[in-house]
Amino acid sequence: MQERACSRFRGRVTALTDYRLHAGSCLSRTLNTCTHYDVAIIGAGMAGLAAGIRLAHFGKKVCIFERHNVTGGLNSFYSIDGRKYDVGLHAMTNFVRAGVKGTPLTKLLRQLRIEREEFALCEQKRSRVAFGPQGEVSLTFTNDFAVFESEVARQFPAQMDGFRRLISVIRAYDDVSLGAQPESARAVVRRHVTDPLLEDMLFCPVMYYGSATEHDMEFGQFVIMFKALFLEGFARPLDGVRVILRVLLDKYRQAGGERRMKCGVKKILTRDGRATALLLDDGTEITATHIISTVGAPETERLLVAASAGERTPQYPPGALSYTETITVLDREPAALGWGDDTIVFFNDSEKFTYARSEAQVDTRSGVICMPNNFDFGPDARLPEGLFRCTCLASYDQWVHLPEDRYLAEKARWYAEIQKSAQRFLPPLPSADALTQATVATDMFTPRTITKYTGRLGGAIYGSPQKIRDGRTAIDNLYIAGTDQGFLGIIGAMLSGISMANFHILAAGK
Repeated sequence: MQERACSRFRGRVTALTDYRLHAGSCLSRTLNTCTHYDVAIIGAGMAGLAAGIRLAHFGKKVCIFERHNVTGGLNSFYSIDGRKYDVGLHAMTNFVRAGVKGTPLTKLLRQLRIEREEFALCEQKRSRVAFGPQGEVSLTFTNDFAVFESEVARQFPAQMDGFRRLISVIRAYDDVSLGAQPESARAVVRRHVTDPLLEDMLFCPVMYYGSATEHDMEFGQFVIMFKALFLEGFARPLDGVRVILRVLLDKYRQAGGERRMKCGVKKILTRDGRATALLLDDGTEITATHIISTVGAPETERLLVAASAGERTPQYPPGALSYTETITVLDREPAALGWGDDTIVFFNDSEKFTYARSEAQVDTRSGVICMPNNFDFGPDARLPEGLFRCTCLASYDQWVHLPEDRYLAEKARWYAEIQKSAQRFLPPLPSADALTQATVATDMFTPRTITKYTGRLGGAIYGSPQKIRDGRTAIDNLYIAGTDQGFLGIIGAMLSGISMANFHILAAGK
């Protein structure tokens, strides 16, 4: 059924042009531009689009304001020489097959009135967690949790009773509660898992795919990501993140929502504890009964500080963790190089897994390998070129102030180092120069790139380590949605937007 869905919608998705993902200047793309809205949303990422759809469905006059010319935020795309590169999307987590109810994906589809087939999701083949200098200890997992459970039993038989108790705790935990009390994930896991290696192998994927905290996680955040990766699973559309964005934009437009692209918010103006207006980059003032900000808690505070001449004391620290990623375009499928089995590989070469601000420009000891070709797109569908992506922790401070010539030289140096590190955890290549011969294009983003195109302070993709579960701020009618509200991943970001719209505006009858 999954293969049929991928094949059925491939032609439709390809036929859609990319113009829908872009807009012109700081003006609405509809004719009913106004200066007052029921709800103004800052940021056209996944959370902002989902919140906008939900609100527009219930008749709210809503507008999304986006500083850049493309939607998606942290999960978007860009073009170089006619090639389109996904940003952020290795895989959509939280995948479940048709008929499975009560999961984040099914809730999302219902709330946004999206048919499952519209996302055209195709499942991963398999993924791995590989530890050791050459990945000697490996745990394979798929979208069937029994596979991962059997792998843990094979590698860590003495840990199985505790591991199963931990899984019971995770399944029973209410990870969508907006009032959950914070607790150390390491402390909870250690009550059940006593082998430090297994502990680190459980934390490595979960942290790389969602943790804004060094060394540890809040247990609720751990549960969200563990369920998303292991109890549910990975999938992606053939054409990547653009498919998700097209569907969301279509739903938003059909519901009557308005958006203004290349139209950033410079300040949030307040009076007597309420937001009174948004001051846009072009000097226009927009008023709204409610404001939802999806650009991050520290970044939202900056908009408030800018409006109050620096009188406010920031409550939410920027995140300390940033990343760099290499993207290699190949003239053949990774399978032709012997890399056809793994969809995603989380790796660590050290005795202890260290998830912290990198002391070097890039920390190549651990990371994530993604090969988008290795999803099950069906027998008649494939990506036009091979892709090989590698992500590692990086230091924002050591990238941001480099002069341009030095910056480019360091990118070239670290590109080679990251590739070299990642290849240790993959099957040997047919020859020493096989990857070079197959490479037709490359790119690499750094923490500096992240801040430039997303506005995230410190290049912190996962935002502040201090999350705002209920989305409330010190301003009565200003709410936080997205990463810093605390739901993680692409599905989590959309659910965050939905939950903030439901909880603060629709349920309250405001």
